[in-house]
Amino acid sequence: MNASGSLPISAQTLPNIEAVPGIAGAGPYSGRARAGDRCLVLWFPGWPVTAWALSEGADVHQPLAVMVANRVVACSPEASAEGVVTGQRRREAQSRCPTLRVLPADEARDNREFAAVLDCVEQLVPGVQVIRPGVCALRSRGFASYVGSEAEAAEVLLESVVTVLGITTGRAGIADGVFAALQAAYAGDPVRVVPCGESAAFLAPLPVSRLGDETLTTLLPRLGVHTLGEFAALGSAAVRDRFGQHGLRLHTLASGADPRMVQPRVPPPELVRQIAFEPPLSRIDQVAFTARSTVEQFIAALSAAGLACTELRIEFTGDLDEFVARTWGTPGMFDAPAVVDRIRWQLQAAAGDQLGSAVTGMRLEPVVVDALANHVPGLFGTGTDERVHHVLSRVQGMLGHDGVLTPRIGGGRWLAERQELVPWGDRPSPASPSAPWPGSLPDPLPTTVFAEPRPVHLLTADGRGVAVDDRGMLHGVPTQLRDGEERRTVIGWAGPWAIDERSWDPVRHRRASRCQVVDGTGTAWLLVLQGVHWWAEGRYD
Repeated sequence: MNASGSLPISAQTLPNIEAVPGIAGAGPYSGRARAGDRCLVLWFPGWPVTAWALSEGADVHQPLAVMVANRVVACSPEASAEGVVTGQRRREAQSRCPTLRVLPADEARDNREFAAVLDCVEQLVPGVQVIRPGVCALRSRGFASYVGSEAEAAEVLLESVVTVLGITTGRAGIADGVFAALQAAYAGDPVRVVPCGESAAFLAPLPVSRLGDETLTTLLPRLGVHTLGEFAALGSAAVRDRFGQHGLRLHTLASGADPRMVQPRVPPPELVRQIAFEPPLSRIDQVAFTARSTVEQFIAALSAAGLACTELRIEFTGDLDEFVARTWGTPGMFDAPAVVDRIRWQLQAAAGDQLGSAVTGMRLEPVVVDALANHVPGLFGTGTDERVHHVLSRVQGMLGHDGVLTPRIGGGRWLAERQELVPWGDRPSPASPSAPWPGSLPDPLPTTVFAEPRPVHLLTADGRGVAVDDRGMLHGVPTQLRDGEERRTVIGWAGPWAIDERSWDPVRHRRASRCQVVDGTGTAWLLVLQGVHWWAEGRYD
């Protein structure tokens, strides 16, 4: 199989960021962070103490501290009030707080109890990355758009943890990149939002100790560098020469350009379902019927995990070592009948009604999952959108995959080619409408786009046709627009704008000029000159 494997949902098996209190130690790198990669970090101060209280059912509101190698690694708020801080030696901590109760460190306990927090968060937002027990990160944009704002998203998540587990110490930070978001969570506010593009300014006054690197924390102040901003101001080449690649990575973090992406927890491998057909099946209806039981098990396992599949990969292997795979999307969530329909459509598209060779196996893999709670009907239904989706899916099941088409706006220079019809539930074409298309029409676009351009005449006051000269300027002042037998007075115009595409292809080379005109009724027209003929491409109603 050509599909990538997946990791089990377990805090112990996920990538951890090792440095404390920063995250300089490690973590997977995925190239430079893209603009708009907003991260939300949830931090629960003194988590080892909280984990002990949860496991023992004890009261956390007392002087408590967890120690490793006779140094404090976590303490309760009551111990902090007595002067106990992280990093203190045991003797000094006990001298400041004589009633301090010392707890043993237990990493397995910390991970085990933090799993309940992760489950609580993933009931609302799937795809959470564990940084370490007590700290997790997720991409903020999707959930923030759903609830209203990034601050509200953080408040909802923290409130859910309070409601379900009774943990009231949680804090949240939102920023560009995981490192800046974690520092925002450390800021002391219940929720701290660093505006987009301002991570560098937020990090600048923080001490270099936030990098979590003992060597640099000791060395940089001796060199007169005390803050992250001062460290970021140093040249990258000088930092690399003096401190190596590790120092350069920390320099990147201090600059607010964290290249790490949130690495969410992926669906566990037990959600993947496979079936071997013995003997191999040669008809599509046989495959669909035999696979129904496996499909139902697949959907039931997702439901038991509190997940809904919104993007599905189906793989088939043939008797002659053929391999057919496709990823399917849906506006809602996949249920068993919808998956069976996709199985039938995929086989039909691959080989028609009769397969070239018998099918020996099938594999179902959830590519994208969402919280099941986001797809459960409400008390009085889920409204028009859900009913429309249900009806169109039923019609698509009867007519086939291409039986129901929906319009999408694609990329391109010409309005007609930007209109796409795609099967219901499929992704749009990879061509982005917002990508740079030299010669494309800027917004706002015409509200009416003619299926076939309408021939028109753009005339001057003396009845001569308006042309475009070699310099790309209008030759003559447009005063009249003739649309069939109808004559319209031109009261304003803009352009022309030249389009010259595929000049390297003598067959597909296309050259034209666009112009906008406004007639006496206030209606604006988008006109195109190709050769010596004017055409109406669209109308601004």
